Amino acid sequence: MLTDDRLDRFARHIVLPEVGGAGQAALANARVVLIGLGGIGSPALQYLAGAGVGSLVLVDDDTVDPSNLQRQTIFREDDLGHSKAELAEVWVREFDAGIDVRWVRDRVTAANAGALVARADLVLDGCDNFATRLAVSDACVAAGVPLLSAAVGRFQAQVGAFAGHLPDQACYRCYVGNAFDADDCDTCAEDGMLGAMAGWAGTFAALQAIRVLLAGSGGMGEPQWSRLHVLDGLKPGMRTLSVAKDPACKGCSA
Repeated sequence: MLTDDRLDRFARHIVLPEVGGAGQAALANARVVLIGLGGIGSPALQYLAGAGVGSLVLVDDDTVDPSNLQRQTIFREDDLGHSKAELAEVWVREFDAGIDVRWVRDRVTAANAGALVARADLVLDGCDNFATRLAVSDACVAAGVPLLSAAVGRFQAQVGAFAGHLPDQACYRCYVGNAFDADDCDTCAEDGMLGAMAGWAGTFAALQAIRVLLAGSGGMGEPQWSRLHVLDGLKPGMRTLSVAKDPACKGCSA
């Protein structure tokens, strides 16, 4: 049950037939693990908290750098040098004391990913390297937890929902293969990134996360498993690709 103050807070959701009181209650009971509190994670966190997701686990091992302030919207100049995960928890507590939130200042690896994603209803991964993304994907498959993966660079972003633990659905590794099991991806420091593009990716990822969390009620339609949305900031526009399950994938087909 939602208390009177929560009903008032989320009234604009509740009047939507696609959400309603049952959907808002589902969001309040959901547990989301957010990997990375950077350009994608910051706006995604703001809208997940704004949506009333009841339990959040915030994972990032980095500290705030001056170059982050161009796109990482929850941080200020006073935060330079401090832990992103800890600051993100402070932001959530100040924004909505009704959310259960905890922070983890760890670098995600194949060794600890399983413990981090356990008991989650959804993992939203906005980290900046393939090694972490694949470790998270494999852990989600093993734990039976759906994964929403979001990435951004320059003027383009990708947001995809994966449920590789299901027999007919792809995992993130099905999409990228095994070639990136190392910290070998390009970084935004090298290629550049429009700050607003990171905001679009993060808010769209939050929208898709809400879609997944409400899939049981059917209000916002199916969760769009194995679909990758490509966002183009220059056109602007968006196209959607289907990702096939790889029968030889070592992450979900072994």
